[in-house]
Amino acid sequence: LQGIFVLGLPYALLHSGYSGLLLIVLAAALCCYTGKILIACLYEENEDGQLIRVRDTYEDIANACCKKLSPSLGGIAVNVTQVVELIMTCVLYLVVSGNLLSHSFPYARVTEKTWSVIVFVTLLPCVFIRTLKIVSKLSQLCSLVHFVIILVVITYCLTQIHRWSWAKFRLSLEFEDFLVSVGVIIFSYTSQIFLPTLEGNMKNPGEFRCMLNWTHFFACILKTTFALTAFLTWGEKTKEVITDNLPSFFETLVNLSLLTKALLSYPLPFFAATEIVYSCISKGNHSNYRSPLLALAVRGSFLLLTLLMSMFTPHFALLMGLSGSVTGAAMTFLLPSLFHLKLKWKKLSLLEKCADISVFILGFLCSLAGIVCSIKGLLKVFG
Repeated sequence: LQGIFVLGLPYALLHSGYSGLLLIVLAAALCCYTGKILIACLYEENEDGQLIRVRDTYEDIANACCKKLSPSLGGIAVNVTQVVELIMTCVLYLVVSGNLLSHSFPYARVTEKTWSVIVFVTLLPCVFIRTLKIVSKLSQLCSLVHFVIILVVITYCLTQIHRWSWAKFRLSLEFEDFLVSVGVIIFSYTSQIFLPTLEGNMKNPGEFRCMLNWTHFFACILKTTFALTAFLTWGEKTKEVITDNLPSFFETLVNLSLLTKALLSYPLPFFAATEIVYSCISKGNHSNYRSPLLALAVRGSFLLLTLLMSMFTPHFALLMGLSGSVTGAAMTFLLPSLFHLKLKWKKLSLLEKCADISVFILGFLCSLAGIVCSIKGLLKVFG
């Protein structure tokens, strides 16, 4: 819930004005809701009215919804969508790491691509990660680093409180810039891909809804505070990544912290993507599934793929915007609401049905707008 997207929130406020503050709160509520209904799809009531977990993954939910059409079609579609989004996320971390290093050491005369290769070498141990326990410990460290970054930026902004002015908020908005802001705000909350696994590994799964409420509540408070203090400090001079507004010493310090965060963030999507592939292989009854050499080969191939994509994909940001508009919106809004309606239709109240349909429509509009903006950007670049 506190990814690199958070650093773009002040810039999002620049282009969305007061509505951006409302969007930060609304996005938290919507993503929390879709997380809950997605997990609800894992359960069915038994004869005694007790909820029993009958599905384990996003794939199982999709297969249950599409079993009349094809027993495995839904699962295949969901797996492909998940793997694409996870790989693009891994590539993003490599691109960001290379960019951060080139800005932190401008006199080293090393290109961003070379820095990306250096980062790739430091990530090679990821091929030996075999359990979620290691990933969770790295994620905890990542959260700690991220909190330090946020604290440094907010503390600096509070020292500049004499510069704050509410007049810096825009009243007039440009539609395309506003859409970009909506995308940055909404997708700073996305976590649905990981929720089925997370809920399944909790000691007390019954506390999942409470956990989701509190995490989204605190994420909303932190994001609102961070975005507001940073924007009030720099106003119209707010840059796309807020750390670029900091004085040189703080900027270098925060950039190196961001690099650490990116390196610690990489194993989670990497592990999730390889686990999806492993589960597909195991269902195909391949005898070599548990072969250590095969496992290393698959993980190594994924790692190499992310490096090659980061180095040779032209206009990666625009392509990620295009794929993210499809996969991100699908996994966060479209599929949870659609699956919930399909599996729970007879048990849902009218209000719940309206809520799910509204979320689906909103997700579709966000996806469509993102696709249009990304395609326009690509056409402008190649035109």
